[in-house]
Amino acid sequence: MAGYRYGPYHEGPDPLAPPYDVRAALDAMGDSMLEGTNPGDALRDLLRRGLPGAQRRRGLDDLLRQVRSRRQELRGRGRLDGTLEEARSLLDRAIGQERAALFPDPSDEARLRESELDTLPNDTAQAVRRLASYDWRSPDARQTFEELKDLLRRDVLDAQFRGMKQALSDPDPAAMRRVKDMMAALNDMLEKDARGEHTQEDFDAFMREYGEFFPDNPENLEQLVDSLARRAAATERLLASLTPEQRAELAALMAQTLEDAGLAMEMERLSSSLRQRRPDLDWSGSERMTGDDPMSMGDATTALQELADLAELEGALRQDYPGARMDDVDEEAVRRALGRQAVDDLAELRRIEAELERQGYLKRRGGSLDLTPKAVRRLGETALRRVFTQLDTARRGDHDQSDAGQAGELTGGSRPWRHGDEQPIDVVRTVSNALRRGEYRPGRSGGPGVRLTVDDFEVLETERRTAAAVCLLVDLSYSMALRGTWGSAKQTALALHTLVSSKYPQDAIQVIGFSNYARVLPPTELAGLDWDMVQGTNLHHALLIAGRHLEKHPEHEPIVLIITDGEPTAHLLRDGRSSFDWPPSRETLELTLAEVDKMTRRRATLNIFMLADDERLVSFVQEVARRNGGRVFAPTPDRLGEYVVRDYLRVRRGRGG
Repeated sequence: MAGYRYGPYHEGPDPLAPPYDVRAALDAMGDSMLEGTNPGDALRDLLRRGLPGAQRRRGLDDLLRQVRSRRQELRGRGRLDGTLEEARSLLDRAIGQERAALFPDPSDEARLRESELDTLPNDTAQAVRRLASYDWRSPDARQTFEELKDLLRRDVLDAQFRGMKQALSDPDPAAMRRVKDMMAALNDMLEKDARGEHTQEDFDAFMREYGEFFPDNPENLEQLVDSLARRAAATERLLASLTPEQRAELAALMAQTLEDAGLAMEMERLSSSLRQRRPDLDWSGSERMTGDDPMSMGDATTALQELADLAELEGALRQDYPGARMDDVDEEAVRRALGRQAVDDLAELRRIEAELERQGYLKRRGGSLDLTPKAVRRLGETALRRVFTQLDTARRGDHDQSDAGQAGELTGGSRPWRHGDEQPIDVVRTVSNALRRGEYRPGRSGGPGVRLTVDDFEVLETERRTAAAVCLLVDLSYSMALRGTWGSAKQTALALHTLVSSKYPQDAIQVIGFSNYARVLPPTELAGLDWDMVQGTNLHHALLIAGRHLEKHPEHEPIVLIITDGEPTAHLLRDGRSSFDWPPSRETLELTLAEVDKMTRRRATLNIFMLADDERLVSFVQEVARRNGGRVFAPTPDRLGEYVVRDYLRVRRGRGG
């Protein structure tokens, strides 16, 4: 032991931890699937609702409500024309201060200056351009006009680079030169990346030099481009959201400000690069803001950028597009919009989806989601449990013939073993037989031992059950969905298949679905099955397939159960195509009844469960009952499973007795 050291395990998840329990999630999905939903839709329903019970977690619907509430809050935050309004206010103040200084002066120069002020255009951008070279008489007016230029410079750059307003709070010209150097370095880095020459070391060096301009701290060039492109697109949407007059005025102010700051060329280079890299962003949309308070250009851009992020997040949370997965939801976007608790809820929802696949309950195939046999067994048990809760306990009993046979419950007796027996060995009686013969031999430890011979062995007696060939024919036509009976039929088929497979394994069951054509439904397909949006109830084809199943098991007792909500409206032609007629053609009825007669000659009783009371259907099933001797039931959809399972048990009991 000197060569071993022990300590905490740090190499990953605890290998001794119990597996993540997804049974409650699978059962919740099963509730939807047993009502007729396919696995993909059932999973989406679960993720929308969230985790039930003790594992309670908010679902996507709750997160969506939060996102929509946040979008509504942002829209009501203010108006988008705040920069224009503030610029106009500062311009009017500067002009008023200049007029106040000129009024007492009787000179012609003062009147000439007043005339120049009188002819200023109403457009703020044009007025600012005209006054850029004006020699202010009033020191207060000059200071106000400088405030206006500082406001525009800060707001215009803050609209492009979030946080720039704080970086330019110092009026020192050196700060503006640093902005120019940053933009030039940024454009050079983007062009170098376009040539395939950029490295992470280049980006790290850029961030060490100019990191204060990027408060979101991107880790690489792609993250930086994404942040800048989203903000640039939001600025474009800001302009598009204004009136044409406001849009032209603000665009001119922005262009003039960038030109005065010597940034026009670098900004044009940057905008072109961002558009080329992120053409997928919304560069031309608009957003309606409903608030009353004016917002600065930077704040308005931030609000529009956040609104765009929320719209994108909402689309991902809806999960309503082909191939949608929880991995598509950006965790960082959820954290920014909704906080840490929402991220935890999202992580749990993602874990459900991943664990259902990892633990072998779900599998993806070509973009669709399918149940595995393991999941089908659990859903079948759930369906069967629901059915048995409806059955009267006193009438549930078995249908067995007391005999010494190969399957069934133990009777308490035993008999001598015969070649081919599969029953468990009766150990006590086997050893007792050897002891009564009195043949002893030393054991391995030297003590007394008993020698067993073939004649000593006895097996435990069981009740023998007559084997049956069971055919369940389920209508998949569109009318089943219209009447709301498809879920009950699906649950019934799954419950009966589970009952036969688990409690009566000697029986051979085949579930056959039929609409315009008929087909055998394996258990894995049955659980996730959806109805067919086609015309036709081809019972003729279904009976043909059922007949082949019965002929494969000639020694089994035949049981045929039919679930339908309409009379036959289709039959199979000689070339294998389906022929549909409404009302049913004479040929369809004759061919279907011919298959009924064949079933009668096979001694197979056809019991029909009607889920509608149409006159044509009633007339047809009465004719089937007259020809075959089977029974007709008209259960409500919620009691269909009870009727079918009870009838299966009754028929087997009658045949076996």
